[in-house]
Formats: sequence, structure tokens, C-alpha cells
Amino acid sequence: MSKETDFCTSVNLASARLGTEVIYATDDFFADKSRLVKDEPAEWREDVYDDNGKWMDGWESRRKRGEGYDHCLIRLGLPGYIHGLDIDTTHFTGNFPPSASVDACYSPNGDPDDNTEWQTILDSVNLNGNSHHYHAVDIPDRDFTHIRLNIYPDGGVARLRVYGHPQIDWSQVSPEQEIDLLAVENGGKALACNDQHFGHMSNLNMPGRGVNMGDGWETARRREPGNDWVVMQLGHSGTINRVVIDTAHFKGNFPDKCSIQAAFVQGGTPDQMATQSLYWRELLPPQNLAAHTIHEYVQQLADIGPINMIRLNIFPDGGLSRIRLFGTRQ
Repeated sequence: MSKETDFCTSVNLASARLGTEVIYATDDFFADKSRLVKDEPAEWREDVYDDNGKWMDGWESRRKRGEGYDHCLIRLGLPGYIHGLDIDTTHFTGNFPPSASVDACYSPNGDPDDNTEWQTILDSVNLNGNSHHYHAVDIPDRDFTHIRLNIYPDGGVARLRVYGHPQIDWSQVSPEQEIDLLAVENGGKALACNDQHFGHMSNLNMPGRGVNMGDGWETARRREPGNDWVVMQLGHSGTINRVVIDTAHFKGNFPDKCSIQAAFVQGGTPDQMATQSLYWRELLPPQNLAAHTIHEYVQQLADIGPINMIRLNIFPDGGLSRIRLFGTRQ
């Protein structure tokens, strides 16, 4: 199973929660195409069958008995620049495709048609069963709105993740306009954390309130001194005027307190920034938290000027649903 790479800290542009849809498949007889972009990891249901065969959590076509291959078309929830892909065949063992390739196009005014120009962003690669396949993509200065996943000749894929940076025209955002600079749709992303045992750090800046306790960032119970933390990057540098921390659905497991450190950082890897974040300036001093509550902080914020990175600390452990950083772009 290939190892997760740095581009996986980018935004998954193919997230169903962001509005991604699988709009066409040549065949999805065994497993519905819509499952390909589900946000949850693929699950296995022992001894579960439907009218067409074994229930599988992904997209699966029939065994092909003639020429050709299967493909599906995906409309990205957030158009943007693509850094990398994960073709995930989890739980597909004797029924995964031997190989796959990926094409992309830019069609902002509607779904692609016969006249649409496609560009190959991943040449054919070998696939293994029950595995993640991470592949970097480097096509400078090119945004995409749709993806075409080709599988040769047939079979099943559990998930497709398309990691990248959303298409945002910051010149159209007034310097006086208040905006959530950390929101995923504005390019914000989680880079590193010390623990995400129960809930992934990337949930913190997703749209809306969390739908349940699993739709947030939650750490394991801490049994030693210290506290848990996550480092996040703003979509654009700016000055923060208001912070919102939401503990929705976290009732017996919310943190006792939280604080935020921040900095303006140029360059560095996520690991380096995580190390240096311990010394960043304090934007929000420690604040008490309550269960299942939206907490808003304005007067408590320190005036530290423009930033593009934060370290969110929770004391000592627990779970948060969302964090919002409202401010003006630099």
C-alpha cells in the first residue's frame, strides 16, 4: 500500500461535501458511481448482497466481454489547480482494475460534451487491490472543473481523491470585505496535527456545522502531560477580526480550553512549520469552552497584524467541530 504524500494536506476538490458529483459512468452495475466521491473511508459489509451481487462501497462495473474500457465523469465541487490524486481500491481484491488513467478539463459553463478538450493528467498506471495509489500532478497554471477516471478494462474503485487548490480570484475580493480566510472554499487547509485518532483535522474548515461527532477533529484521550494541536494555513494572508470555535456534538469530550497562535510564514514544509509553531505569537489567549456551543471571540484577539498560519491548541485533548477566522485579506 503506497504511502500518503504531502499533497494530501491540500483540499480534496472531489469531496461530496463540497458538491462534487459523479455525473456519468459507462457502467455501474455492481456499485453505484456516486460512492466514488464519498468523504468517508470505504467500508466493508460482511455478507451483504443486493440484487446484482456483493455490496461494495465504491464504483464497480461488470466484467467486460468485448473491446474497450470503462470510465466515469466527475464534476468537481471546487474547481482548481490539481496537486495530486489518490486512486483507492480499498476492499476491492479480486475485482479491481489492473490499471487506470485520469483526464481533466476546464468547462466552467456546463458539463463537458463531444467538443470538450481533455488533458491527460495521469498516464496509465498499474493498480493493486485493497490499496491507495498516490500520484503527484504537476500542470502549472491550469485549473480544472471535471475529471474523467478511466479503468482498464473494468472493475471497482472505492474512492477517488483529487487534491489541489481551489480556483479563487482574490482580486475580486475587496480589502475591506470580511471573509472566512480559513474556509476550505477560500483555500484554507489543515497541514499537521499531533493526533487525529477519532476525527480528521481536515474537517475543521469544512462548510456548515458538523453533522455529527465524526464530522470534526477529535484526538485520543491524553494520558500524559501536554496538550493537542493542529497547524492550519489560511487561503490568503490577512488580518483576523473575529474567531469562531464550534464544539457542535462534542458534549462529554470537548476540550477544557483552547488558544490560537499565529504567524506570517514564507516557505517551509508542514513538519518544519509544526515545529516552529510552538514559538508563534498568541492571537487568542486560552479560553474556556462549553459543550455543543458556538463560541465567538472578538475583544479577546490580540492585534498582531497580517498572518497566514495558525496553531490551534486544545487543552488537554478532545474534539472540535469547526473553526472560522473572519478577517480582511492583506
